[in-house]
Amino acid sequence: MIKGLFADASPFSQLMMLAFCMVACYLLFSLTGLLLAPYIFGVPVVELKHIFNSDTAVQYLNLMRYVQVLQSISLFIAPTFIAVYMFSGTDESSTRITVANYLNLKQTAPIKSYGIVLLLMLTAIPCINLLAALNEMIVFPESLSGLEQRLRDLEESAAQLTELFLKVDHVGGMFFNIFMIAILAAIGEELIFRGLLQKIFTRWIGNVHLSIIITGFLFSLMHMQFYGFFPRWLLGAMFGYLLVWSGTLWLPIFAHFVNNAVAVIFSYLIRKGTVSDKIEIFGSTQHEIPVTIVATALCAYLLWKIFSIKN
Repeated sequence: MIKGLFADASPFSQLMMLAFCMVACYLLFSLTGLLLAPYIFGVPVVELKHIFNSDTAVQYLNLMRYVQVLQSISLFIAPTFIAVYMFSGTDESSTRITVANYLNLKQTAPIKSYGIVLLLMLTAIPCINLLAALNEMIVFPESLSGLEQRLRDLEESAAQLTELFLKVDHVGGMFFNIFMIAILAAIGEELIFRGLLQKIFTRWIGNVHLSIIITGFLFSLMHMQFYGFFPRWLLGAMFGYLLVWSGTLWLPIFAHFVNNAVAVIFSYLIRKGTVSDKIEIFGSTQHEIPVTIVATALCAYLLWKIFSIKN
């Protein structure tokens, strides 16, 4: 059987090829998508530049959603499958390893594992909120005040864009956000970070724990939001261990989906007045610290349960 073109390449070469695939797919999809946008949305080509202007973005919200979907496919999903096809080789019987096998998508986990992960992600909410609050308290020294202000401006811009997407008043809009923010993001980001990058770093470094830490770091860095960096890094590391302990990528995909879907649903319910907006900071205030401590202990127990299932 013929091996993939880069099956025997060094991890560094594979990283470079993956980066090339990401840039190439992004440019191709973006160009094609923007050329089709005027026909789909009836927006003149000269007005496309306005979707990146915060003052006029709300007028082009559907177009921005379209661009967001294109980005998820072009930056994560498409380049992952192209790269894996080039990286996959043959097994001991000289049978070509399929893309699904390479990404641990053919493997399965017991149904109870998904139930445990669902409970884990819900239990982790106060822990994540507390870590996010601590992250936001970081103050840079005076010499780096310019950098701090720049990071906070980027954070504010990202928050405004997220708020625009989440600002829906009907169930249909909420379900589209679940598709865009939870389903596409969970599949795309887990494919490239846990399915591919974590595998490359493990092969390169020879230490699965260090590769999980590095991949989680890159996962958080990719979001370009410093004041949510550490909780996102922790989540990325947890997703990495879910893959290692279960042997299937579907478990971290499910965990990632639950994390994002809960945020979308809470945002919708808050907007409808069904739940209080205090849910967004639950666990981070002083009088809720005991709850967060108990939640942390329960999370540790649930992670141990997932680890013990495989063993």
